[in-house]
Amino acid sequence: MTQLEISKKSEKPAEKPAEQWGNGLEFLFSCISLSVGLGNIWRFPYIAFQNGGGTFVIPYLIALLVIGRPVYYLEISLGQFTGRGVVKAFDMAPLLKGVALGQVLATAASITYYSSIMALTLRFWLASFGSELPWSRCWESWGTDCHDGNAQNSSGKMSPAQLYFEREILHEVPNIDNGLSLPNWQLVACLAIAWLVIGGVLIRGIKSSGKAAYFLGVFPYVVLLILLLRAVTLPGAIDGIIYFFKPQWRELLNPLVWYAAVTQVFFSLAICFGTLITYASYNNFNRNVYNDIVIITTMDSCSSIIAGCITFGILGNLARETGNPDIGSVVKGGAGLAFISYPEAIAKFEYVPQALAAPWAWDHASCASFGINSDYAPRPFGNWPAA
Repeated sequence: MTQLEISKKSEKPAEKPAEQWGNGLEFLFSCISLSVGLGNIWRFPYIAFQNGGGTFVIPYLIALLVIGRPVYYLEISLGQFTGRGVVKAFDMAPLLKGVALGQVLATAASITYYSSIMALTLRFWLASFGSELPWSRCWESWGTDCHDGNAQNSSGKMSPAQLYFEREILHEVPNIDNGLSLPNWQLVACLAIAWLVIGGVLIRGIKSSGKAAYFLGVFPYVVLLILLLRAVTLPGAIDGIIYFFKPQWRELLNPLVWYAAVTQVFFSLAICFGTLITYASYNNFNRNVYNDIVIITTMDSCSSIIAGCITFGILGNLARETGNPDIGSVVKGGAGLAFISYPEAIAKFEYVPQALAAPWAWDHASCASFGINSDYAPRPFGNWPAA
């Protein structure tokens, strides 16, 4: 065997070039769609509600500037420099491989969380195609627990939107003395559809998700601005917005408020989940991402504030209607707060509220689906060749 033949056999086959974003806007809008989503529209309002409104906003903004933006920059830089997925990116520091694996596990756990939220929004979306919105009036089956805004004695009662969410969507019961019963077939079907949508967005990697980012990065803002304009014009909305921005200075010494603020920053910006590293690995090596990061983090915080104004404006209106002077106790807090406040705002539209109800539910569903497919972005363990 000649030396030339040996050298040819020892040569490794040339690797195909790694996939890259079609252009810089795809990367920017993809990061906006990832960071500006359910963490802002759905999670921020109820976390702020649980931590005293304005008391929460101050530590949130501080944590965003001190922790959120630098870590965001670090992850984008790491992914772009290595050009690898989250696990392979840490080959430069083998001791941190456990951190990378932990990020993958955290992402896998959040997928089930996001998909269930997406199922709820799809359920609302389907219900919004009726001749009237089912949460716009009181049902006879709800008895005397409901108020429609016109009752003279509405103290202690709940709004139709809250009762519809708790009794018709979640099917909550006072206790489980009679057992858990079977799963609701409507929610099971919506969950199955949610996973099909996720698969459809992911099927071609960044070739499909990058193009979808143009719509998913802009559409939520259109819906948010419409809801904001309606919310601030409701009676009592100003009281709720003042409650949102007025801090209780003593609570700033509460470490739990700061803990909630830092957690919200991580959840909202989707940092330390490994997704940003994977996204940046599709970038051109010489791309200047500093301006992108400033734009993304600024839009993220603005989206949270807008969502907070909408939610607390609706709470102020509900407090006015129910005669409850304490805005903090007008509804039950928790993860379902956005599913009460946003539908309540939509029901206040006098003309064709269905025209906004369907986009609102689709907005939440699209945020959820893109949040999941972003978290489950391709090549977490390394470079995949371009198709």
